[in-house]
Amino acid sequence: MVTFITATLTEEWPAALEVGCAGRALEGESRSGDLAVFAPFAGGGLVGAIDGLGHGDAAADASDAAAEILRAHAGEELRSLFERCHRALRRTRGVVMTVASFDVAGGRMTWTGVGNVEARLLRAADGRGARHEGPTILGGVVGYNLPKAIRTTEVVLQPGDAVAFATDGVAADYSAVLDPYLAPQAQAERVLREHGKGTDDALAVVVRWRG
Repeated sequence: MVTFITATLTEEWPAALEVGCAGRALEGESRSGDLAVFAPFAGGGLVGAIDGLGHGDAAADASDAAAEILRAHAGEELRSLFERCHRALRRTRGVVMTVASFDVAGGRMTWTGVGNVEARLLRAADGRGARHEGPTILGGVVGYNLPKAIRTTEVVLQPGDAVAFATDGVAADYSAVLDPYLAPQAQAERVLREHGKGTDDALAVVVRWRG
């Protein structure tokens, strides 16, 4: 398992966003095609979970290319970011990804996705068995067939709310183990440990709004 080390965040990363990440490559592969992005921008931070199609070096190269675009243009509107990635990835395998942009001053998050990277909103007040809200995720592959109308959703955040992302190497019912009392790193590790399939690259990313 590869875990996220907080020290790797840049000094510009907003203190209001606490993050955690856990992932692993498919057995036998030296690189994972699943990649997390934590990119600060003026007034906020961008968090993304990217899944390069397939696995191995070609998948990892596609994810790296998408991550580079997200980091370089983190403050842009999400539709623009997906379009930039789509143009840059046309000669790669392509990726699927879900991205959330956090407005720190406004206490809001805007999110969307293309493909099958799942995301769930875990409210601080949620009890066991609560239903978790998700973004509008459209079918497609960034780099091949980008949807014409990417749909973003804005969410007002309360202190303690968290978002948990998971690539398709994690079983879709991972939200069953989400716990509002767990720290993001412990949450991500639990999701991967208890719901990782073992048949593909896998990645779990959690970000908590401290307020």
